[in-house]
Formats: sequence, structure tokens, C-alpha cells
Amino acid sequence: MAQIAQPGAELPAWKEGYLDMHHVNTGRGSAAFYVLPDGTTMLLDAGEMDIHDGRVFTPRNSVIVPNDSKKPYEWIASYIQRFHPKSKPVLDYALITHFHDDHFGAWYPEIPLHKKGGFGLTGITGVASLIPVKMLLDRGYPDYNYPIAKNRWLEQVGKNDTPYRRTMENYWRFIEFGVKNGMGAATLKAGSVNQVRLQYNREAYPQFRVRNLKANGLIWSGQDSLAIDHFPPAHPQLPATWPDENSMSLAILIEYGGFRYYTGGDNPGNLFYGNHHWRDVETPMAKVTGRVDVATLDHHGNRDAVNEFQVETLQPRVWIGQSWSADHPGHEVLVRMVSQHLYNGPRDLFATNMLEANRHVIGPLIDRSYKSQQGHILVRVLPGGSQYYVIILDDQREEAKVKAVFGPYDSLSK
Repeated sequence: MAQIAQPGAELPAWKEGYLDMHHVNTGRGSAAFYVLPDGTTMLLDAGEMDIHDGRVFTPRNSVIVPNDSKKPYEWIASYIQRFHPKSKPVLDYALITHFHDDHFGAWYPEIPLHKKGGFGLTGITGVASLIPVKMLLDRGYPDYNYPIAKNRWLEQVGKNDTPYRRTMENYWRFIEFGVKNGMGAATLKAGSVNQVRLQYNREAYPQFRVRNLKANGLIWSGQDSLAIDHFPPAHPQLPATWPDENSMSLAILIEYGGFRYYTGGDNPGNLFYGNHHWRDVETPMAKVTGRVDVATLDHHGNRDAVNEFQVETLQPRVWIGQSWSADHPGHEVLVRMVSQHLYNGPRDLFATNMLEANRHVIGPLIDRSYKSQQGHILVRVLPGGSQYYVIILDDQREEAKVKAVFGPYDSLSK
């Protein structure tokens, strides 16, 4: 353990062959920074919530960490700069799972403007202003015409001149500026194992790949790179036929030797009254994903996600919750995750923030279930992928020193 990380000390630097997956906590949404085995880097989401959202400063939500001296995008960039393998950090990939503020940033009047691009700096637009992005992947570039034409969609979801409409328009200005200045951009291709690739020494790691599981309504079929459309066609004039933003989230599977890791934005799997049956996207994804070592909680563990079929199919040894709200996780979600009836054996749970409000409502099951309830969560996979550790880093100080180390865990196919 001392060779991997020592509580109270600085995190030993990434080394060639390691797969490091940092789940970065700012208290204002999801962000994950990956350093792949050859030094290729990827940012998955960069949340920054609207400071005018009525719940942001209530006990329902987590506080900004380590403090409010910087904006969330600045804390994300600072974290990346601290743990990036190169002295001049560049992000080879940035992937935005879907267009909600806690995953890609919100426009609000006080955000600073980019000096040349004229767009506001928040979430991914802010991070990219501090750390260059080579390739940005999202669910819609270049036309953003899914599930329907962009203007009709924005007319409905961004009625009049709402902050959400301004958020999307701000993001599109950022994309336009970035592409004009050398940034690549593309829609994630469901089913592909060639879109996200090692950039620096691919031949040395033939056992590493990133499988694109889902984009919008397209879900990998489980065969070759074929994807199947899970959603029926949307009628432009009938918003009830449109899939909601969460259900259009991207999802990926990272494989390194015997190690397998699932992450899927806010994809839902539990149906509520009035939902279309196709809103359950977790079930068809789980069928082609199979067992994994580590899974992040879809939709932060909210009540419409992490369904029974997903739990009993993925059967992760480690669950990671990128949480910021008092309903992360829902009580029934936690019961499913820890149920020995759905799958046998131990499992360790970790959360970036566990709010006191949630602990009061759910009670002692939280303390019995979670190994760590606060901090950045790093999954460090050793060269070859046969073993991995979970390392908790202090999110209350910028230095992000090691708080605790768990493992080693053996990968599924060691």
C-alpha cells in the first residue's frame, strides 16, 4: 500500500502503464479526469451549476470545495494541472455526456467572458480556456438536430430567453470558436472502439480500449461496432415523444486487461408513472456490458436510475457516486446496490459528497455501506490491468493529499 499511496502524503505521480481515473469533487456537479496507460488524457464532464438555482445554497446541496475562492471550472482545471502527466497540460479528449449544468456548466450573468471568443466561462467552456482540448465529443456535433431540429428543440426546452437557452447558445459559441482555432469536435459514435484511442504509445497496450456504449438513442448491439436505435422517432410537434436530456446521455466502457469500468452520465433505468417503456436505457446497455469491476452511479444514484437489472448484471466490486444532492443516492437505490439477493459477495461504495440530510433520512445503512463519504475518488489500475486501488484524496485543500487507500482489488479476469 505504501508504494501506491500513503495517507497524509502527496499522491505518487502517475507512471507509464497506470490507468488513473480521478472523480473530481467541486461540490457543483460531475467531473472525471482520466490518464490512460500511455499518458493520453480525457476529461469526462465538467459540471458547474447556476449560482441562481434556488437549491444551490441550501442543505439539499453540497457546498463548493475546497472553497469559494475559485469558480468550479477553475478548481477542475487546477486539479487537472496538479495531476496531469505533462508540465504543459493538454486534454486529448473532453467528453460531455449531456447538456445539464451539473455536467457541462451553466450560463449565468456573472460568469466571465472569454477575451477572444466572446463566450462565457463556465464548466467545459471555462476548463478549455485554461487547458487546451484537442478533441471534444458530445451527443450532437455539428448539427445538434437530435431528437429534432435544433431550433425547434431549443424553442421548447429553452423557452423565450431562459438561462438554459443562453447556456446552450453559449456552448455553441464555444464550439464554433474552438473548431476555428484547431479543436476537433464530433458526436460520440455508439459501438465504436476506435473513436477514443491511445495517442502516444498505442502499440504497447493492445489490451486497452474504450467502447462507446451509447449516444442519444443509439446503443451498442454487442456485436462488432453495430449500434441499434432504442428510441422511436420523435415527432417535431409533440414534445411528449421526445426523449428527455438524461436519457440521451452518452455512456462508455473502459477495458484494460481484465479490468472493466462503466460510466454513463445521467442515463435512467427506472420508470415512473407515465414514462414510456423506452426511457429505461440501463437495461439494454447492461445486457451488452456484462460484469464490471467499477461502476459509477447513473444519474448520481437518483431514484430513476441504477435499476435492478443493471445491478444484478454489472455486479461491480466498487460503486462510485459523484454526488452533490441530498437525494444522491435514493434510499431504494442504495438498497439495490448492497443487496446480496441481486448479486453475492462484497462490494465497496464511495461517494464524493454524502450530505447530512441524506444521512438523516436513510439512517445507519449509509454508514454501514460506504467506505468513504467525502473526497475526490481515484481509481488507480496497475500496469496490465490485473489489480487496482481506490484512493481518496482530500477535497478540502487544494493540495489534495491522500486521505485513505483501499485495495488491492483483483480485476475480474486476472
